[in-house]
Amino acid sequence: MAFTEERIRGIVQAQREFFGSGATLDVDWRIRQLKKLKAAVIEHEEELEAALYEDLGKSRTEAYLCDIGPVIVEVNEIIRGLKKWARPERHFSGLMCFPSVTTTVYKMPYGVSLIISPFNFPILLTLGVLAASIGGGNTAVIKASSKSAASTAALAKLISGIFPEHYAAVINGGHDIADLCLAERFDKIFYTGSPAVAKHVLSEAAKNLTSVALELGGETGNWCVVRKDADLADAARKIAFFKLTNAGQICININQIAVAQEAAEDFLTLLKAEFVRQIGERAEDNPDYPKLITDAVYEKCERLTEEYRDRVVYGGTGNRETRRYSPTVLYPVGIDEDVVRHELFCPILPVVPFPDAEIGRIMETIADREHPLSMYVFTSDRKWAKSVMSSMQYGGGCVNEVCIHMMVKGVPFNGTGHSGMGAYHGEWGFREFTHPTTVLTGKTRFNLPLREHPYSGKAGERKMALLKLFER
Repeated sequence: MAFTEERIRGIVQAQREFFGSGATLDVDWRIRQLKKLKAAVIEHEEELEAALYEDLGKSRTEAYLCDIGPVIVEVNEIIRGLKKWARPERHFSGLMCFPSVTTTVYKMPYGVSLIISPFNFPILLTLGVLAASIGGGNTAVIKASSKSAASTAALAKLISGIFPEHYAAVINGGHDIADLCLAERFDKIFYTGSPAVAKHVLSEAAKNLTSVALELGGETGNWCVVRKDADLADAARKIAFFKLTNAGQICININQIAVAQEAAEDFLTLLKAEFVRQIGERAEDNPDYPKLITDAVYEKCERLTEEYRDRVVYGGTGNRETRRYSPTVLYPVGIDEDVVRHELFCPILPVVPFPDAEIGRIMETIADREHPLSMYVFTSDRKWAKSVMSSMQYGGGCVNEVCIHMMVKGVPFNGTGHSGMGAYHGEWGFREFTHPTTVLTGKTRFNLPLREHPYSGKAGERKMALLKLFER
């Protein structure tokens, strides 16, 4: 059945009525739904892996490592922590509120949530967000990507098999269907995708003043900085692994590398050797190497490669039939060239050389551009690394490592500015899908006239003296 305006409106209304019944407020009930979700993911593991292979050419191992396994980990974390996170907080109201000295903060669900998920990790970035929504006590309408059609179909089957439509529903379709969803009034919207589309999502959400969380790749991409004192072999090994993962179609992936001139040739030699070691001489011939999501992305890789053909030092080949395009290293690239001024979201990897003594200038240039979702630095100078990572604006990152900061339990995954707003994973996801409601419990006896008129004369002077005493 096609998703029309009337059908989508009916789903939203049914979810609003179900939320209004209060069923989702019970924390034990939420935990039961999370356990259903986990069991369904495990039961449908092979179907999900097959869908990821059809959409993105992901091997079984990569599908589990990057999409399916992390969902189970995320759900487990929420199940274990939910009762503690959802517990109302008790606060002392302070002398200013005497005799009403007890205040409670309730963690309230928003209501009906809209989750708009992307194609690149269609299972993780749908079900991981859904788990946070469930943990927060919301219902969910899921607009899954039409580009990853097999995964969306698998998700629809999984969700409909465990949840009624008035609680959680998967909606399939393109941008027109997404706009029909955005035209409805939701209480929370969680969008993962590009900054350009995020602006449209925010604009539509603003019409109803709907709370929005955004996880974006960043307008100008994620930088990796390799200093001359770095362990070059270690850096090359980790960077090669990361660029091969999902063929570079990752919001936190390295978009471009800035490498010290003094180490550039050695680093490139090691990087090329690592690509060969990990994927073979021709990545596009290896069935374990993922494919690009559409012909348009493949053609973008071809276009960029031809534009920089004289500076391709590795890769630059592909297989149009399978849509596999090899990791392609461009060197040298100037820091102001167009290819390093926007997110690539593909296997193309520009490398910008710089004199190590001018690292301050390079970091200033990076800081002047739009905030990235991730930042990576490789260096043996821990003091410099700490100074940089604690002073720049970006979502998250690593020192002498790549990507695994998002796998750490108990910490947020988020962006800032053009790389997003809000945060999730574990308790941070629970916070994102709830709003704190403060309630003071008043007393009917021993109330002081401190706040009441008169404010002048002797009475006013006494009140001023007490106010200043209480506010110390």
